[in-house]
Amino acid sequence: MAVSKVYPNATAALTGLLRDGMTIMSGGFGLCGIPETLIAAIKASGVKDLTVISNNAGIDGVGLGALLETRQIRKMVSSYVGENATFAKQYLSGELEIEFNPQGTLAERIRAGGAGIPAFFTATGYGTAIAEGKETREFNGRHYVMETGLFADLAIVHAYKADTEGNLIFRKTARNFNPMMATAAKVTVAEVEHLVEPGEIDPDHIITPGIFVKRIVKLDHVEKRIEQRTVRKREA
Repeated sequence: MAVSKVYPNATAALTGLLRDGMTIMSGGFGLCGIPETLIAAIKASGVKDLTVISNNAGIDGVGLGALLETRQIRKMVSSYVGENATFAKQYLSGELEIEFNPQGTLAERIRAGGAGIPAFFTATGYGTAIAEGKETREFNGRHYVMETGLFADLAIVHAYKADTEGNLIFRKTARNFNPMMATAAKVTVAEVEHLVEPGEIDPDHIITPGIFVKRIVKLDHVEKRIEQRTVRKREA
């Protein structure tokens, strides 16, 4: 008899997976497509000394920003972190370790980790601080920096739709980082907005196959936040 991948809530979905000092990948882009419910469950668990791989660190008090406020994150492997004052304060005071990456390099490091590729060469960052301490080579007259693939103990992702087998659909901007992270961890847990039965998703629409997803939690409510709200006055 098959074991169900569907769990009643985020806390249950993370049971037995969390420990101090682990590495977690957290999907999404800005505040779009972030696994906010799973992040809240990680915060409530009290697990600490985490290394978190994420494009950004949310904003103060929201997303990964909530884990920074409780100082549960020891190190961030990130690209864009400019929206979080707590992040900046902890980094500048030496409380938080950061491994900065060009955004495309971070995406490829994650994809490579999921594909079992231990390292690759990229021209991005050559001759800058990014290349310090890394192997460089010349190919066809151009210089490249060696970057290593990334693989985590746990990946938490947010999907628009899933079936109970774990096949996932991500929507629009939420396709940034979520699909590749789902392949690059020992265990992937997905929070989903809509959950359907197997066969109800067109196979051609599946972005992440269920073989990569071990646990699923259906969300009862989703708050879709705006990171920077820009408005203008209505014309008369």
